[in-house]
Amino acid sequence: MAMDALDYGDLSAEELRHRLEEAEETLRAIREGEVDALMVRNPRSEDEVFTLEGGSSYYAFMEAMDLGAAAFDETDRLLYANKALRELLHLPGENVEIAHLSAALDEEARLLVYGLMRDARDAKKTSEIRVLVGNDELHVLVTAAPLHVGGNRGLAVTFTDITAKVRAAAAEASERAAHSIIASANEAVVVCDVNGVVTHANAAVASIYSGNPIGRVFGEVIPLTLPDTTGLLQAGDIIALAIAGTSVQGIEALAPEAPRVRDVLLSAAPLRVGSDKVSGCVITMVDLSQRKAAEKQQLLLMGELDHRVKNTLALVLSICKRTASTEETVSGFQVAFSGRIQALAATHNLLADRSWSSISIAEVVNAELDPFVGSAQARLSVEGLEALVMPRAAIALGLVIHELATNAVKYGALSQESGRVNVTVSKSADEPFLSVDWVESGGPLVQQPTRRGFGQTVITRSLQYSPNGGAQIDYPAEGVRCRIRIPEEDLVRA
Repeated sequence: MAMDALDYGDLSAEELRHRLEEAEETLRAIREGEVDALMVRNPRSEDEVFTLEGGSSYYAFMEAMDLGAAAFDETDRLLYANKALRELLHLPGENVEIAHLSAALDEEARLLVYGLMRDARDAKKTSEIRVLVGNDELHVLVTAAPLHVGGNRGLAVTFTDITAKVRAAAAEASERAAHSIIASANEAVVVCDVNGVVTHANAAVASIYSGNPIGRVFGEVIPLTLPDTTGLLQAGDIIALAIAGTSVQGIEALAPEAPRVRDVLLSAAPLRVGSDKVSGCVITMVDLSQRKAAEKQQLLLMGELDHRVKNTLALVLSICKRTASTEETVSGFQVAFSGRIQALAATHNLLADRSWSSISIAEVVNAELDPFVGSAQARLSVEGLEALVMPRAAIALGLVIHELATNAVKYGALSQESGRVNVTVSKSADEPFLSVDWVESGGPLVQQPTRRGFGQTVITRSLQYSPNGGAQIDYPAEGVRCRIRIPEEDLVRA
């Protein structure tokens, strides 16, 4: 209720009658317990709030509140702001005005508070705002409610600091998200406290440690060695660095006691939850088993490539020297040498396409004969060439077929339209080799060579790296015959 200390002599009869009715209503409200305090405007036009218990100031009640509180009149004039509010928003200690409160709020917060006050004329309204006080961002719950004292209307506004609650909720949500991420991660993830004791571990850790690591020191349950650090850096040092606030990433480590995964890529980072203070560390261990296997395979392939390159160069040098010793002219040498190198390259290309595993005899024969047959394809018959052979046999076979084809085009069956070449494969169970038979027919009469050329040497020697391999060439009058023996150890069983 509001009572004005005025000089009633200045009032009209109608105004006096109104004041009397207001006084009677105030007395009635006091008698029925509807009023516990009075706001009185003194002769200095200052509003004072008095409780009905002994006349103590109502401001004392506001000052005793733990929450920040402010009272506004019906024109939104700030009547009073208690100590808790002044301390919360760093307002002046005395004579707080609405301008001070506005200055303490940014534009967004001011609009929310003033909108809340506007909507709270008839019912209590609540909203949450963010306030920057110094370098700290506070979360404040603002509640505005209508205030009725006698014939005067106003607003009571409270400001509750809920920063700790909001941060706790955010930390809890963050921790739940972290748990979900850890649980769904494919790599092994372990969380330790500042003492290195495991507090969380996901399912992937089972590949490195078969028991339950929770509650145990990380170094005891998952001992790791770092083979590439010369012994100076150990796994415990990496954990200590992370707990001290320094991240360490991508260190190759070995878990000698792990049930399955032993080679891992170790990383450790500080754990900060809800503040900048380090509360532990997060350790990830990525399975390197496949990468290590790939590296070993790569090293083997590099060694094999080095070996093959050296062998190929040696073979090329041998072909060059022997071709030069049997050819009488430079142009003859160029043709013969180029043809033999192309034959070697054709087989190499086939093997490279198949990662140097194995290829069929048909592929080798067709690759070597393709430059020669052309339109004479109908005069070539190949049968049963599906057998697979290893690379060394394929290279030797390619050189032999090239020499036979070259000789057939120059002097044999493929030098005449009536000539034919038949290539067949056979394998007897009691023989430690597979036979590839080259049979020419329909060409000019064949005579035994008077001298042994390099081509004949290639044919007879190319597969002699094994006692079960080799080739035998005969020169019957009706056509050249050659039986090529591929060692059984170079055959790929289906």
